[in-house]
Amino acid sequence: MTSISLDSAASADLDVDAIVIGVTPGTEGASPGGHPLTGALDDALGGRLTAALTALGATGKAGEVTKLPTLGAVPAGVVVAVGLGDEPDEETLRRAAGAAVRGLAGTRRVLVALPAGTPAQTGAAALGALLGAYAFDGYRTGERTEPVAELVVAGDAGHADAVERARVLAASVALVRDLVNTPPSDLSPDDFATVAQRVAGENRLAIEVLDEKALVDGGYGGLIGVGQGSANPPCLIRLAYAHPDATRTLALVGKGITFDSGGLSLKPADSMDWMKSDMGGAAAVLGALAAIAKLGPAVNVVGYMAMAENMPSGTAQRPSDVLHLYGGKTVEVLNTDAEGRLVLADALVRAAEDSPDLIVDVATLTGAALVALGTRTTGVMANDDAVREGVVAAAGRAGEAAWGMPLPADLRKGLDSAVADLANISGERWGGMLTAGVFLKEFVPDGVKWAHLDIAGPAFHKGEPYGYTPKGGTGAAARTLVQVAEDLAAGSL
Repeated sequence: MTSISLDSAASADLDVDAIVIGVTPGTEGASPGGHPLTGALDDALGGRLTAALTALGATGKAGEVTKLPTLGAVPAGVVVAVGLGDEPDEETLRRAAGAAVRGLAGTRRVLVALPAGTPAQTGAAALGALLGAYAFDGYRTGERTEPVAELVVAGDAGHADAVERARVLAASVALVRDLVNTPPSDLSPDDFATVAQRVAGENRLAIEVLDEKALVDGGYGGLIGVGQGSANPPCLIRLAYAHPDATRTLALVGKGITFDSGGLSLKPADSMDWMKSDMGGAAAVLGALAAIAKLGPAVNVVGYMAMAENMPSGTAQRPSDVLHLYGGKTVEVLNTDAEGRLVLADALVRAAEDSPDLIVDVATLTGAALVALGTRTTGVMANDDAVREGVVAAAGRAGEAAWGMPLPADLRKGLDSAVADLANISGERWGGMLTAGVFLKEFVPDGVKWAHLDIAGPAFHKGEPYGYTPKGGTGAAARTLVQVAEDLAAGSL
C-alpha cells in the first residue's frame, strides 16, 4: 500500500516527482492558493503559475485536474493543479486529492499541498490521496498500473493524528475494495472466513466461525436455505472488539453473498456479471472492525458476516419452500433472488442476543435502491427516527452520501404468506427497497434500536473513475460504520 507522511516544513524544493496544489475559480481563470507553499512555488516558477494555468484552460471547477511541467524550476517535474470550487469542504478536498493522485499512477513520490489549516482538512487531503492511489490489478499478466509509492502531506505538525487516522481508514477501505474486486472463484464463504481470521489475528479481535454443520445444528435456516444450492457451504462469522472503558455495544451485520446468480429465480446475464460484489456489506463490516480496533473508540463492537453463495442446482431451494429461520420464525421463499434478507434475518436475530444498544446492518440488498437513489447514495432505514438521522449524519461526516428513507407500516401486509409467518417478497411491485427494510424489521426484537443501510448502488462502480472512487469495488459504508461506532462511544448516537 502507498505510504504516507506529514511534513510541516515542506517546500517547493522538496525531493518529490510531483506537487499537488489546489486552485479556485478566479476572475480570469483558476486562482492557485489555499496553502502557503503555493506562493513559494509561484515564486520558483517566476511568478507565472497563474498565467500558465489560465493558458491551459484551468477554471478551478471542483475536480478539474490540470498538469503543467516545471521545466526544472523545482525538483518536481510536474505540478498538478486540482480544482476546489468556490467553497471547498472536507469531501471536496478528499475528492480533489484523490483525482490528482489517481492521475499520477506510477509516480515515485508526490507532495500534496492542499488547504490544511485544520486537522480535519489535513486528514481529508491525506485520506483522499490514499484512496485515489488504490489499484487492483493482481490478476493482470502484462503491464500493471503501479500506484504512487509515497505521499507527503504538507501540513502542521499538530495534525499528525489526522494523517494517521486517514491511513487507518484508507487501509480499511482498501481491504473492502480488494474483497469486492476478488473473483468469486477465489472468494468462497470459506475463503472470506480465512481473510476474517487473518484480520482478527492482526487486530486482536475475537473470532468465531459457524460452519455448515453448526448452522444446521443451530437452526440458521436462512443461511442454509440460500447456501444449499452451492458446492461452497455457507458460514456465519462473528468478530468482536472490546474496550475496557466501554459502556455501550454496537452490533454490525453484513450481507455476504460471495456470488449471487439469483438461484433458481435466475438473474438475466447482464445483471449477473457484477454480482461478485454482493458480499460488499460483509466486507464493509470486516473493514470497519479492522479500523475500529486500531482507532480504539470506547465502545464494544460485534460484527456478524452472513456468508453464502446463491447458486442454482438440484439441491437449491425452490420458490414456495418454507425456511425455519434462526429464532423460530418461518419464511416462505417466493423468489430465490431475494436471498440477502434471508441470511441477514438469521444474523440479526443472533446479533440481538449480544444485547447491543444499536444494530446496524449493511447490504447490497435491492435493485430498487438504485432506481430510487441512483448509484452513489446509500438508503438508510431505521426503527427509530433519531437513529436514522444520526446514521445519515455520520455518513455525511465520513464523506459517504446517504439519504433517510421511511419504513411504511402498510407495506407489511404485502409480506403475508398463506403458509408461513411471512414471505420473502411482496406481491406489490413498488417500493422494493422499503419492503425489504420492513422484512428485516420483523427480525429485530422490540426495544432494540436498529438501522439498515442498502448499499446496492454505491458498493460497486461500473463507470469511469472519479475523485477518489475507482472502477469496481468502492469500499462503501466502511467509513460510515467507523463513524457510527465513534458516535456511539461519544454518546451522540
